[in-house]
Amino acid sequence: MSDRFQELNVFVRAAESGSFSATARKLGLSQPSVSRIVSELEARLGTKLLLRSTRQITPTEAGTAFLQRARQILHDLEDADESARGTDSLRGVLRIALSSILSVRVVIPSLPVFLKTHPLLKLELLATDSMQDLVAEAADMAIRFGRLENSGFGVKKLATMQRVLLASPSYLEARGMPQTLADLAAHDCIFGPSGSPTAPWTFRHEGAMVSIKVEPRFQATSADATIACAREGLGIVRASALICRNEIQSGQLVPVLPGYLLDPVDLHAVFPSGRIPSQKVQMFTAYLSEVLAKL
Repeated sequence: MSDRFQELNVFVRAAESGSFSATARKLGLSQPSVSRIVSELEARLGTKLLLRSTRQITPTEAGTAFLQRARQILHDLEDADESARGTDSLRGVLRIALSSILSVRVVIPSLPVFLKTHPLLKLELLATDSMQDLVAEAADMAIRFGRLENSGFGVKKLATMQRVLLASPSYLEARGMPQTLADLAAHDCIFGPSGSPTAPWTFRHEGAMVSIKVEPRFQATSADATIACAREGLGIVRASALICRNEIQSGQLVPVLPGYLLDPVDLHAVFPSGRIPSQKVQMFTAYLSEVLAKL
């Protein structure tokens, strides 16, 4: 049975990562061992599961079907272990894909209490401002902003974040506080990784929707970089009030045009399709939801 478990574990890791070498590093095996285990599994089943090339390995049609079932078997085994141990004894590795700014400003500050409660649990944060592929990264869950495409993934809403326009006191002292949307045309505006620079900024004002086309002076692919630009007096940024709460509370950034309301953005926990979230995923999701509700 242990050999069958290893077969499934190696196959799933290889299929998800697209690499025998990455699988070997992850599982502490040699690359030839990983290749041999997959080949023996294919021989036993009498069908090709993975197509090998010099650059990547990809599942065949049979491999894709087998992958879904194998994932669920491994998930069920892990979940059974967790259930037997109870929620106070979570262990193993929890891989979370999320944006860099969310990891630094929200998730990491919340981790000490959670990890103290679960001392045997290990975390891997896949933090980047690009959209990660949960399957390719073998992530257990992702935390994502905004509207989600109907991908078949499991989704749980964590929070709704109000967005605001912000600028530093030094910038506003030098350039003046805008009084209307039209005033933004005379100001330096900062654009981040979300949204298109060609799309207008839309607000709700006195019960009506109003929009203005804003030309960015600064653009950055990192949300943290846009906030840093605003903090240094380089212009006006559109950002989450929760993410910028420290700058707002300290007075480093102040609201601009508070009577014009931007649409809020939802924050979701996302789980790979075909899986019931594991106990450690469910526990961390519930914990993070509680943390966000208090901020």
